[in-house]
Amino acid sequence: MTNHPQASPDAAGALKALAQAPAAELTETLLEICSSPGWAEAVAAARPWADRDALLAANAAAMAALTARDLNDAMAGHARIGKPKAGDATSEREQAGIQGVDSALLDELHLANAAYEAKFGHVFLICATGRTAATMLASLRERFPNDAATEAEIVRGELRKINDIRINRLLDEP
Repeated sequence: MTNHPQASPDAAGALKALAQAPAAELTETLLEICSSPGWAEAVAAARPWADRDALLAANAAAMAALTARDLNDAMAGHARIGKPKAGDATSEREQAGIQGVDSALLDELHLANAAYEAKFGHVFLICATGRTAATMLASLRERFPNDAATEAEIVRGELRKINDIRINRLLDEP
């Protein structure tokens, strides 16, 4: 079952253009979706994609195959929850749920982030699209007791969801 609207002719054209892009251009585009070179290489190697679902399946397969180093590369491209990268439209859009939040909640989020980073050695990563600051904080607290291996697999799943959203947006934007 797909999690996206019916493919439009524009999306089909965008997919075809992406599949036919020169290698360097494709890599640059893919690295904007996910900052892991290993992920970008794996997704590029799966082209041409027959349709959107094939590209999303390439994302899922690439995410499943990432090494610990590749995961770190992928996480490095993400801002801390509660601190979108200034001037980065993607970061600001994905973290829209923190806009207008009271400072006490943001302070709690920052403290929880710091504790998480101290424990796991990387940013707390969650698919923030459509989530409020309060739900992100609750998820952070829920995941904090995890061991490193469990958390790495959750992060892998969250990255896949983020990539799916970014891929769909890339295909659907005019």
